[in-house]
Amino acid sequence: MQLQNGSAHQEPAPDAVPIAVVQFAPQTDPAANLATLREHVRTAAEAGARLVLAPEYSMFAVTRLDARVVAIAEPLDGPFTTGLSALAAEFGVSLVAGVVEQPTPGATRISNTLVAHGPDGARVAVYRKVHLYDAFGHLESDVVEAGPLVAPATFAIDGVIFGMQTCFDLRFPEGCRRVAAAGAHVLLLPAQWIPGPAKVDQWTTLLRARAIENTIYVAAADQCAPRGAGASMIVDPAGAVLAELGDEPGVLTATIDPAHIARVRTANPSLALRRFAITERVSPEPVAE
Repeated sequence: MQLQNGSAHQEPAPDAVPIAVVQFAPQTDPAANLATLREHVRTAAEAGARLVLAPEYSMFAVTRLDARVVAIAEPLDGPFTTGLSALAAEFGVSLVAGVVEQPTPGATRISNTLVAHGPDGARVAVYRKVHLYDAFGHLESDVVEAGPLVAPATFAIDGVIFGMQTCFDLRFPEGCRRVAAAGAHVLLLPAQWIPGPAKVDQWTTLLRARAIENTIYVAAADQCAPRGAGASMIVDPAGAVLAELGDEPGVLTATIDPAHIARVRTANPSLALRRFAITERVSPEPVAE
């Protein structure tokens, strides 16, 4: 297992929060995925992380979504999410991971859902992916129900506020801006970033752009090969990459330092200087053929 430490701090400040990003390759057996994730969470906790971020679809992953993902879906009190709660409590960390949620009994579509548990195992936030991956030849909307347009899902660790987006959401700056405007210091972004020409370049560019334009930390947990492009990373609010991986499994660590955010925002108060608000577009217009 690869472990990298991207923190520039020898001793974390009292208000700093060490975090970890897990990159692995989920398969089609939720129990096996949970067991694999447990070993990564153990590694992260032993490295001092107080928050661990795992990829989108950590519960069940295929290259193309179909009836299999509907059949495997569970409610949020199902075995996989209950297992995530137990992992968070076992290792005393906050844990965020992507699950395949059954929104209602007998539903024919799923929710692509991020669930955050606190170190006591309690559920502290839920985010259902808003922007579905209907691009690059994929139609996530065939089997996934878009999340509701609600207030950004956030939670806090000792005053450090974390917000969540998922994978394709990264391509929509207004969604990430809403998270920052809600007070988040850190954007958590689990993904299954499908490999393809220039996809890693786009991924890394967008991650750094979201950090710079919002002056927040960005922690991105991608699936690794073969179903994900890898390149998980942690980026600081000035766009510096603190830690990153290639396409192999591993764990990244870095420290979220609110004092550093304050310094960056003093030099570049772009959030305070913005002139435009974000409005919801409830019904997207169909794409012209």
